[in-house]
Amino acid sequence: MTAEPTRGIRDDRPEKPGGAWTRLPAMNPATPSAATPSEADPGRAASPVRTGRGAAPLPGRVRTAPGPASGGTGGTGGRTVAPSPLDPGASQDPHGIHRRLREEFPLTYDPLLRAWVLSRYADVATALTDGRFTHGHRPGDPPCVRAHVDVDVDTAALRAVTERTAYVLARRIADRPQADLVADFCHWLPAGTVAAAVGVPYRDMMRLVRGRAAGALAGECGTQIAVREKALASFLGNVLSDPDRVAALRDAPAALVARAWTESLRRDPPVQIAVRRTAAEVPVSGGTIPAGASVALLVGSAGRDPERFREPDRFDPLRDDPGQLTYGPGFCPAVLLAGIEAEYALRALFAEMPRLRLADGFRPTPAGLITRAPRTLIVRPGG
Repeated sequence: MTAEPTRGIRDDRPEKPGGAWTRLPAMNPATPSAATPSEADPGRAASPVRTGRGAAPLPGRVRTAPGPASGGTGGTGGRTVAPSPLDPGASQDPHGIHRRLREEFPLTYDPLLRAWVLSRYADVATALTDGRFTHGHRPGDPPCVRAHVDVDVDTAALRAVTERTAYVLARRIADRPQADLVADFCHWLPAGTVAAAVGVPYRDMMRLVRGRAAGALAGECGTQIAVREKALASFLGNVLSDPDRVAALRDAPAALVARAWTESLRRDPPVQIAVRRTAAEVPVSGGTIPAGASVALLVGSAGRDPERFREPDRFDPLRDDPGQLTYGPGFCPAVLLAGIEAEYALRALFAEMPRLRLADGFRPTPAGLITRAPRTLIVRPGG
């Protein structure tokens, strides 16, 4: 939906077996290039980032060990150190790291990711849409285009099966004194929708999560069930966190629900880091990335860039500067399906549980490095 997750770098919590979306693809450059600092000497600066033809190079701002003069304590003999999206604590609260990267290190090489890192909205937006950035799985990328050949998506049929699945799931928890919407609803709706669409019985729907039947609906994108689950959990968490927002969206028209969905994807995208490789030199904030370089795009940081969004940390479906970077350009059945699931999830939950609210004292807490969402949503179905 946004990017192909990486292999080799795991989230801080073990995911279900086969959860390919919990990892980032290897980001080793195919061949040594000026984009990669020497791994033999961790204290050595990265190759200079060019600021333009004929211009003096900027020293690479990289995470390095302090110089000998500092005695290993980060004193005056050390180099400036940029924070990493993989630093300890980033899973629980990445926003401070993102803020510092945007303000002080708009272009930096991260040895942990083995990639150049972009964190500002303008740069990430360019990398998600500019043909000079290649590699990944997003609408418009060659792998995604091939996956959608001969896929005939019946939107009316998708809406019908999504609605039916959402109401079945909502009725299963409506009479409980307490429920976890992640485990009891979000985990099942994406799989159940695709199961119903391809004729798999509900009792067998979880076989679909790791099976090949999902491809019958949306090619390679149909297997992105885990990402849709996380996006839905963040969306419901954002809506239910504010009683006034619940009231505004309870019987809202589809257009307003769609705006709330877009706002949730901006503020809390399910995939935080997307990976690309440059096919040519690309000027960005802070310098020019050479051709053949691996680039990590901080989608979560870009969505909260104050240069693009006013009060970026606030969830506001009615904001007059909307936008989100979770999905690239072009048509993708998985993108369409995720939006439909969000709409019918709200409608079914509010219809079957008119007094639905978060449990006393509970606040949604997103977690995760590569993919990010609340792990639990404890609610009181009866109010």
